Amino acid sequence: MNQTFDTIATTDVTTRAVAALSMNGFLPEVVATGADAFARIKELIPAGVSVMNGASETLKQIGYIEYLTSGAHQWVNPKDAILKEEDKEKQDALRKQSVVSDWYLGSAHAVTESGELMFASNSGSQLPHLVYTSPNIVLVVSTQKIVPNIAAGFERIDAHIVPLEDVRMMEAYKIHTTHAKTVILHEENPMMGRKVHVIFVKEKLGF
Repeated sequence: MNQTFDTIATTDVTTRAVAALSMNGFLPEVVATGADAFARIKELIPAGVSVMNGASETLKQIGYIEYLTSGAHQWVNPKDAILKEEDKEKQDALRKQSVVSDWYLGSAHAVTESGELMFASNSGSQLPHLVYTSPNIVLVVSTQKIVPNIAAGFERIDAHIVPLEDVRMMEAYKIHTTHAKTVILHEENPMMGRKVHVIFVKEKLGF
């Protein structure tokens, strides 16, 4: 395993990534800890809106997943209804409806110093939110995920992320994962009216 894949970025590297993301229409900020990122999430998301998230070790580690499932918030959680529905056809319909949630939370698998956000996926379930359907995105990203360029981002995904995610999938579901789909957000056009928040955290989180 390339040790640079889990090394916290220097201040200079992080500053370059933040500047590039801003130029590309994203809303980056930097916090010190996962706890700070979690507090920022609660500041950003207003009561009464619907929130969805992808499978994310980062969100799990900062306490967001536990908080969401506890119900100790004032948001609408479509995933709760999806998991409670036992009829497969109705559950599938709820999954499709959830794609238009007001907010979507997750992480990125790599962020380039030139301001691109890279996401790899097996099923692709999180990709509609990221690309178009959710008007508000919050990505919590450890600075260990900052890479020089897109080629290095693919190397990080294939040599680092996929093997670790495969272990997680086998432990949780007894199935292997695969890097089947990739999305790269090069920029966010202001005409779309979306807000894509990138909360960099200066500690190791996720893969």
